[in-house]
Formats: sequence, structure tokens, C-alpha cells
Amino acid sequence: MFHHVTVLREEAVEGLHINPEGVYVDCTLGGAGHSALIASQLTTGTLIAIDQDDQALAHAEEVLAPVLNRVRLIKSNFRQLKDVLAQLDIPQVNGVLYDLGVSSPQLDEVERGFSYQHDAPLDMRMDKQQTMSAYQVVNEWTEEDIARVIYQYGEEKFSRRIARNIVETRKQHPIERTHQLVEVIKKSIPAAARRQGPHPARRTFQGIRIAVNDELQAFEDSLQQATDVLAPSGRVSVITFHSLEDRICKQFFQKMSKGCVCPPGFPQCVCGQTPTLKNLTKKPRLPSEEELEHNPRARSAKLRVAEKI
Repeated sequence: MFHHVTVLREEAVEGLHINPEGVYVDCTLGGAGHSALIASQLTTGTLIAIDQDDQALAHAEEVLAPVLNRVRLIKSNFRQLKDVLAQLDIPQVNGVLYDLGVSSPQLDEVERGFSYQHDAPLDMRMDKQQTMSAYQVVNEWTEEDIARVIYQYGEEKFSRRIARNIVETRKQHPIERTHQLVEVIKKSIPAAARRQGPHPARRTFQGIRIAVNDELQAFEDSLQQATDVLAPSGRVSVITFHSLEDRICKQFFQKMSKGCVCPPGFPQCVCGQTPTLKNLTKKPRLPSEEELEHNPRARSAKLRVAEKI
């Protein structure tokens, strides 16, 4: 059963300022919560809904059944946004939405291997047809590369110690399951640190998951493509769930709304760059207390919106 609670549903769609006759893209279909709300506001408009998870696409056919005549469901990675639109012969769109949270079913379905709470095969692939999984990262990557992704993507300060112990353990036997990896992580983190903050494996699992799915680079690539395909006054609405994603979004919006990149000392602009976006959220919108009560997973969500100039 595919059950997913959509975060910042009304706020993110409100940020798109829906034109009933416009064309919109939901780059992260997931549980179809945002897609359903966008499509319900369209008359002659179209929604392109993208996801790389077959289960999400199958679930969306049911959820979106009443509005399916206004929706095109596409299996793809959102870093292929321009290709998807080109194949549909759509040169411009009025809005693009991203919800970068891992969907609840992916976290909750034990066999997907995303969760450190349940024992399962090491997987973490959002697209099950993708060849590389968490098993390859943990058992085949070098100690240096494992430490790098755990530190950069997981922001784990004990990354080197964890990577060293992963390599030592896999010399004896492959690390095939999530709880095997959790035990290695726990052994690598001092007892005092384990007693504080979130689950000791949370940051490492996040780092490996991001590496497996190349999430940050895919997002950055897609955000640039979204800006390119937006019509004037079109909007991009982005929900992030951790500091790395939010930093990419914030810095991208700042850069695209600034225009000129000449050094501050230059008497006049020589780069010729003009602003492309207007940043509509200098500070991100956060979930309400009421939403957090109903859905604790929303606690780290941040919404940023920008408009094409």
C-alpha cells in the first residue's frame, strides 16, 4: 500500500500561482499529493508528473483518476526534465515543483533498504532498474570515497572512522544488510556521541542514499533546466529536507536573481549577465505547528519559491 503524507501541500502549490490554462511540471510525483492539488486547479491546462519509481506511478494512476485527462505521467529522473518536455513537444511551462523528501513508502517498505530502523538488503535505489545500489557503495568503493560521501552528504563527523570499520568488516564478509551496517556504524561512534541527537546511523544512511541516487547533482542540473524552460512570470517551487539541498536552492536562487557576477571593485559591469529569477522567499517558509503535529517527518522541510523574469 503506497501511503504518503504530502508536506507543505497547499503552500508549495500556492507558490506556483496556478493559471488554469497553464502547463506545470511536478518533478517529484511521489504520493501525488501536490499533483492532485495542481491538476484540480487546471481547466484546459496540463500537468506533467515525473517519477522514477514504478510504484509511485502506479499509485498515481489511482489517486489522479478523476483528473487524469489533464495529467501526463512520465517515468524519468527529473535531471532529464528538458528531454521529457522536448519529447512531449512542450517548449515552455508555467511552473515547476520539487518535493525532495524521500517518500514515506520508500522509507517504510523494509525491502527497499532505506531505513536504519529495519533489517533489509542494502539497496536504497529510488529507481529499482538502476544497477548501482548501497551494496556496491559499502562493499566496493574505496575507504576514501566512502568517508567522503558520509562526510559531505551525511555531514557525519565520524566519517573516517566509520569508513575504516566498513572496510575492515567487509574483508571478513560482505556487508549485505542494513542492520549489519548499523552495527558497524554504532561500533565506530563513541558511546557519549551515540547517546545524543538522532539515531547514530541516520547521517551515514543519508550520505549513502544521496550517493546511490546522485541526488544533489541531479537536483542542481534539474533546477537549471527548470529555469531555462520557465515562461516569463512562471514559477519554481522547491521543498527541501536537509541543509545541503536547501543550500543548493538558496544559492541558485540568489545567483540567478543577482545577474551581474563582476567583482565588487569593477567600475561598471562587463559580464553582461542580467537577473533571470526573482527570489520570492528571502527566508524559507516552514511547516505550521498544526502540520508538524500531524506529520513529524515535516520538521525539517523548507519551501523556497522564485519567479522567472
